[in-house]
Amino acid sequence: MTEVTAKPKVIVVQYRTRPDAAERNQQLMERVFKDLRALQPRGLRYMAFRLEDGVGFVHVAILDGDDDPLAESAAFRRFQEGTAERLVGTPEIKSMTIVGSYRGRCSH
Repeated sequence: MTEVTAKPKVIVVQYRTRPDAAERNQQLMERVFKDLRALQPRGLRYMAFRLEDGVGFVHVAILDGDDDPLAESAAFRRFQEGTAERLVGTPEIKSMTIVGSYRGRCSH
C-alpha cells in the first residue's frame, strides 16, 4: 500500500508598517529567526522579506503538518504583540498549496 503524503500548507502574509516602525519590525523579525535557529522546529520553512519601499513586508511560512511550529517561538509571540501600533491597515493573509518549486529552500 502506498502512503499518501499531504502537500505542505503555505501561508503568505503581506503588510505595511508605519515608516517610524519599519526598523523595529525588522529587528523583531531578526529575533524570530535567531530563536527559530536555536529551536529548530520540525515541519517549518519560514522566510520574511522587506520590500524595496522600506515599509512593506512579506512573510512566507511553509508548514508540513497541521501544527504551527511558530507557536513554539517566544520571539514570534513578542513580534505579534503590538502589531496594531506598528502596522498601517490590516495584514493580507493568504493560504495556498505548492504546485512546484525549484530550489525552494531559503536560508539566511
